[in-house]
Amino acid sequence: MDKVFIIDNDPISQDRLREIFMARTPLQLGETARRRIEAAYGFLQRKIHESETPVYGINTGFGSLARVKIKPENLQLLQENLVRSHACGTGDALDVPTVRLMLLLKIITLAKGYSGVQLQTVERLIDFYNHDIVPVVYENGSLGASGDLAPLAHLALPLIGEGEVHYEGRIRPAAEVLQALNLEPIRLQAKEGLALLNGTQFMTALGLMNLWKAEKLDLLADRIAAVSLEAYDGRIEPFDETVQNIRPYPGQAETARRIRTQLADSAIIHRPKKHVQDPYSFRCVPQVHGAVKDAIGYVARTFEVEINAVTDNPVIDIENERILSGGNFHGEPLAMASDMLAIAVSELANISERRTYRLISGKRELPAYLTPRPGLNSGLMIPQYMAASLVNQNKQLAVPNSTDSIESSNGQEDHVSMGANSVLKTRRILRNTQTVLAVELLTAMQALHFRKLNPSSATRRFLEPFGKAVPFLEHDEILYGYIRKIDEILERETGVMP
Repeated sequence: MDKVFIIDNDPISQDRLREIFMARTPLQLGETARRRIEAAYGFLQRKIHESETPVYGINTGFGSLARVKIKPENLQLLQENLVRSHACGTGDALDVPTVRLMLLLKIITLAKGYSGVQLQTVERLIDFYNHDIVPVVYENGSLGASGDLAPLAHLALPLIGEGEVHYEGRIRPAAEVLQALNLEPIRLQAKEGLALLNGTQFMTALGLMNLWKAEKLDLLADRIAAVSLEAYDGRIEPFDETVQNIRPYPGQAETARRIRTQLADSAIIHRPKKHVQDPYSFRCVPQVHGAVKDAIGYVARTFEVEINAVTDNPVIDIENERILSGGNFHGEPLAMASDMLAIAVSELANISERRTYRLISGKRELPAYLTPRPGLNSGLMIPQYMAASLVNQNKQLAVPNSTDSIESSNGQEDHVSMGANSVLKTRRILRNTQTVLAVELLTAMQALHFRKLNPSSATRRFLEPFGKAVPFLEHDEILYGYIRKIDEILERETGVMP
C-alpha cells in the first residue's frame, strides 16, 4: 500500500478509494491540484475586486436571499455566518469512520480547482484527515439537494475553530484541539463557506459505506442460501448453467455459479430426489439474488461518478474565466441509486426469511421447528417470527425517498432529492438484513444435523467458525445469544469500518 496518496485530480475508482480509506493512507496534494486551487482562488478574488455584478453566494445572500447584495467588507462574515447558521443537525452523531470518509471526499472535490477556495483551507482539511481530527457530524438535517448543508456545516465548523471534533479517543471543542496543535482558525474568504457546504459528501460517504457492506452481504447471502438448499434437500437443476444462459443477466449467472461451486461435491444435493421441484425461495435464488447483484452494479457505477464529481455551486471555470451557477449539488442520482440499493437488500432479507420458514415447517424429513422433540420444545419457532418482524420493517423502510420532495427556502429550492434520508434508511435495512441472514444460517445449521449425508466440503469450511459458536440444540435454550454470535461473525465478514 502507498505510504501517501497524492491527490492530483486523476480519476479514482470506488475500489481504489476504498483501499485508501481502509488503509488510512495519508493524503498529500499534488502539484496539478495545487496550481488549479490557487488559479481558481486568484481568479475569484480578481473578479470580486474588478466587478460589482452580483454573483450568487459570493456577494449575495443564500437561497431565497440571493437578491440581497452584500457589501465587500462583510464578505468574510457572510461565509462564517453561513457555516454557523447551517450547523443545525440533529439525531445521533455519525460514526467516526463515515465522517472521515466525508473529509476524504470533500478534499478530493475541492482539489479539482472549481470551488475558488484558499489553498490553506484544503490543506487544513488534509491535516484533519491525516491527524485523525474528525468533526462531530449529526445524522439528520439534509434534504439532499442544496448540498448536504447541515451535515457539511458541522464538518466545516472546526476549520473556523468552532464546533466539536473526535480527537484522541474523545469529543473535544475544536478550538481546544486547534490551540493544542498550534493551528490558527481559517479565516474564510468569499465563497468558501458555500464551497464547504455545497456538495454531496454526506450522501456519498454513507452511500459508499452501504454499497461496500451490501457487496459483502450479497456474497454471504449466496453462501447461506447454498447451506439452506442442502439443509432442505433441494435440487441443483435450477442452478444449471444452461438455465442462466438462456436468460443472460450477469447477476443471475454469477449467483448460480457460486451456488454450483459451493455444492459441487455435496452428497445431499446430488442424491436422487423424491420431489420434482423446490419452492421459489430456493429455486429462484439465481433470479432474486442475481437481480440484487445487478442493482448493486448500477449503484457502484453511480457512486463512482460522484467520487470524481464537482458538486459545488457556483463553479469557477478558470479556462473560460467564468463563474457558473448550476445544480450539481442536487442529490437525485444518489437518492435514486440508494433507493434501489434499499429495495435490493430488502429483497435479500425477504427471500431469506422464506427459506427459514420452509426449513422449520416439518417437511422434507425434518422435524417441526427443527427440534428432536417438538411440542415439549418450541425449537426454532420464534427466530422466524423475529426475522419476519425485521422483514416487515425493511418493507416499510424501502419505500423510495427520492419520490418525495418538500420545497424549502421560500420556494427557491422547490425540488429536493431526500437522498440523505435514503442513505440513512438503507444503512438500517442492511443491519436488519444481516440479522435475518443470521437467523437463516442458525436454522440451516440446525437442519443439517438431521441429515444422514454430509454437506459439501465448501459448506463445511464455511460453517466451521459458526459451528464453534453455536452447538446443535437438543432442547430449548435461550436463543438470542446464539443469534448474536452468528451476527457478530457475519459483521466481521461484512464490516467496512477501518
